[in-house]
Formats: sequence, structure tokens, C-alpha cells
Amino acid sequence: MILVVGSEGSGKREYVKSLGYRDEELSCSITGDKPVLYHLEKLVFADPEGTDGLLADALKKEVVICSEVGSGVIPALYSERVGREATGRLCILLAREADAVVRMVCGIPQVIKGEAPGIRKI
Repeated sequence: MILVVGSEGSGKREYVKSLGYRDEELSCSITGDKPVLYHLEKLVFADPEGTDGLLADALKKEVVICSEVGSGVIPALYSERVGREATGRLCILLAREADAVVRMVCGIPQVIKGEAPGIRKI
């Protein structure tokens, strides 16, 4: 599994498409047989207590895309803080198990773990 992280609008989906995946292979639903899951953070924010159930299903995907939510000003709302923490903890577990972790910055992929097709590790 490849974990792709980065800020909103950083080019995560475009990068995954460059690996050969088509739009119809991407899904924001954890269920189903599509190989790419995107917007993992939205699934976590919808049910921060249910992240244990997301881990096993996310590990079955070929690619998991998650927007970074842990940077910047700490939210005033408790629910947002809980969602951020749960997303971070889930990404830690996914990164531990992933074959590769790619961080997108301004449309540029940076491999921070393992190897990704066509990209040199920094």
C-alpha cells in the first residue's frame, strides 16, 4: 500500500493518476473494491471513535490518500481537535505498514518511506 499525504490542493490525486490509476478507480468510500481511497480524513472526522475499523480496510487498498490536518492553528472546537488527533494516529499506523509514503508539496512528490514509481527518495 502507498500512503499519499499532503495539504489540500497539493496534487495528491494527480500524483496517484500519474501512477496509472483512473478516476473510476478512486473512491472516497472505504467499502467496495476500488483500489484507491481518498479523503481518509473526512471518514475519520465523521466518526473519530471508529478509526480502528478503518485501519484494516484501508490496509487492503493499493493507495490511500489523506489530507494533512495537523498543521496550523489548533482548532477551538473540541470535535475538530479530536478529528485531527484521530487522523494523525491513523496515519501513523498506516505509514508503519505502508510499502511507501509519499508527501506532496506544491505538486511535487517527496518519498519519505520506501520507493514509489519514478520518484527518487530525498
